[in-house]
Amino acid sequence: MAARMDPVKPAEVLVATGNSHHRDPARRDRSQRDGDQRQSVPGEAIVGTGRISAARMVKPVLPTLPFTKSQLATLDDALVRASRSASLHFGIYLGDLGADTRGRAEVLHDSMGKWADHAVLVAVSPGQRVVEVVTGGKAARRLPDRECKLAVDSMVSSFKVGDLAGGLAAGLRMLSDHTDS
Repeated sequence: MAARMDPVKPAEVLVATGNSHHRDPARRDRSQRDGDQRQSVPGEAIVGTGRISAARMVKPVLPTLPFTKSQLATLDDALVRASRSASLHFGIYLGDLGADTRGRAEVLHDSMGKWADHAVLVAVSPGQRVVEVVTGGKAARRLPDRECKLAVDSMVSSFKVGDLAGGLAAGLRMLSDHTDS
């Protein structure tokens, strides 16, 4: 035999009323009728308690880019000039290189595909304070290690004064100028 259960009626509970003077529905209605409430703007609603419920568009905060448009144009020009004058492919990587900075820079260099053998990659990780110059097999024969070190030293001195784009452009110029023909 099944027991018959009476449905339980929920008790009325006051959850949120806003200000205490709005507990009286007559007063709430009167305040809205009398026009002493301010007009809502798009995205806002005045609820029955007199509170304002608002929806706002939140724009995502974009990461700050390291270069301005003019700096990007300067870097692009420096890459093109260095590549043309040295007859090598120059590239720049800017970002975290992980724990094995040299290994990661070499992987990035290898990702240059068919140009890797004739390529020079300047990998810079500002957060780690690391600069790696990786040269392909044929590029290494034309660009001595000593010249790479001088270019890195020049870039680092510019980086220390906050000139990332200028340091990269100057480093590319030095690398291309010291490439043996």
